[in-house]
Amino acid sequence: MGIPVAAPAGGLVEQARELVARARSAFPELSRPGRQLADCAERLQQPLRVALAGQLKAGKSTLLNALVGQDIAPTDATECTRMVTWYRHGLAPRVSALSADGARADVAVRRVPGADGLPGAHGLSFDLSALRWSAPGLHEVDHLEVEWPAADLAGTTVIDTPGTSSLSREVSQRTTALLMPGADGSGARRVLPPRAPADAPHTVSSGVDAVVYLLRRLDDVDIDFLEALGAHQGESFGGPLGVIGVVSRADEIGSGRLDALQSARDVASRFAGELERTGLCQAVIPVAGLLAYAAATLRQREFDAFEALAGVPILELDAAMLSADRFARPDLPLPVAPELRAHLAARFGMFGIRLAIKLIQFGARDSSLLAQELTKRSGLDELRGVLDIQFAQRADQLKAHSALTALARVLTEHPGSDADSLLPQVRSLLADVHGFAELRLLARLRTAELPYGPADIAELHLLLGGSGLAPHVRLGLPPTASAAEVHEHALAAVRKWRGRAGHPLADQFTAQAARTAVRSAEGIAAQVG
Repeated sequence: MGIPVAAPAGGLVEQARELVARARSAFPELSRPGRQLADCAERLQQPLRVALAGQLKAGKSTLLNALVGQDIAPTDATECTRMVTWYRHGLAPRVSALSADGARADVAVRRVPGADGLPGAHGLSFDLSALRWSAPGLHEVDHLEVEWPAADLAGTTVIDTPGTSSLSREVSQRTTALLMPGADGSGARRVLPPRAPADAPHTVSSGVDAVVYLLRRLDDVDIDFLEALGAHQGESFGGPLGVIGVVSRADEIGSGRLDALQSARDVASRFAGELERTGLCQAVIPVAGLLAYAAATLRQREFDAFEALAGVPILELDAAMLSADRFARPDLPLPVAPELRAHLAARFGMFGIRLAIKLIQFGARDSSLLAQELTKRSGLDELRGVLDIQFAQRADQLKAHSALTALARVLTEHPGSDADSLLPQVRSLLADVHGFAELRLLARLRTAELPYGPADIAELHLLLGGSGLAPHVRLGLPPTASAAEVHEHALAAVRKWRGRAGHPLADQFTAQAARTAVRSAEGIAAQVG
């Protein structure tokens, strides 16, 4: 599995849907709150929304291609990378430009040819130069919508956002308007979701359910943005509930050496320590996005080139690979044409080339096996696992949280209707739904000073669903554990954490954390009992 696929709707989504429907009946359909609530109701019917965010050239489009396993997002710095772009499942490939007033225009998709008959290293490109709008008049592109028959998009809509550190303030604000509407105080226009009404109102909550934030380094821009994202969720009930950090372009940290990913893991560990101590990210994962993308789309001609290079004497090859420019020089006596060498450097990077050659020398005898080994070493599988645990397995909770936060804000901003009586119930759900409490506590486990040792913290992390939601995983048991064993261990956990919650010296946060653990354990016992 690549991008997380949402699970079937459950009771929490149904509760949110019912509350939204009751609130809609209290407002005229075409009024501002009426349209806001219609958008909220539609959102509950849609797949989970996950945004890719980060500074300029963090590798967002490259990572998207790697997760989907296809060339669907342009990776070169063109006008389209300055737009918010929605990627969702469709029966046939189609790229559209949409304006703020609802006009639509088809976008031409072009593939630039590369060396030796291969597609270009940057994949496809979107041509915005000659748009023919569906409505008369002048229109400005507000965002792009890509429909693609990719299985990984069937249950998740992915939103690729412009760089948060763009030289153009307007470009950066497009990302802010999507993730934290109104947070910049500028009244920035909303980025309309696919198929939104032409005259849709300003959004009342974040346009996404979860965020993957890409970091090349950890500087003030990243910290400030993540802190603003967290504050927006906490203060206005408007931000996404889940945030995962990715140390992108991890192969560059080690200057393309074979041990680059280990260097990146060390850096990711430092990033994770900082971000998790402050509660800004639930996890931080190193990923060589370029390598993962190239591996997912490896062509036979590229494998043949690597196989030829694997036969070059090691000293001669090392001298040729001192830099990407040197590797592509036409005067080097290598068994691969200079144009194809330049293509390999652009597609795989020097780290990827070295790793591919080494894997072939160690026995990767065909393109399929090489692609598998490159993917395994890129960090992509680890990221997929984290996305599954943190996002896919909690898809219902994340979607319901987005809907309920939007509903709470509408009712707060438009008082005096029959729907006022719903607000206490909405706020109660946001505060009391156990899945939300688990997610918030998981984000704070390394932030808060809990009077527990490492073993108890690890147990608490498991019990809250930090490594998966299956009952045996939460209790640290093997998959072969019987229902009776799971039930017995769950009851033991209830007793243990209930005792911690009632300890006379426990402060308020510690007691609340223990009570949350008790509810998690009780839920497991009820599930298997």
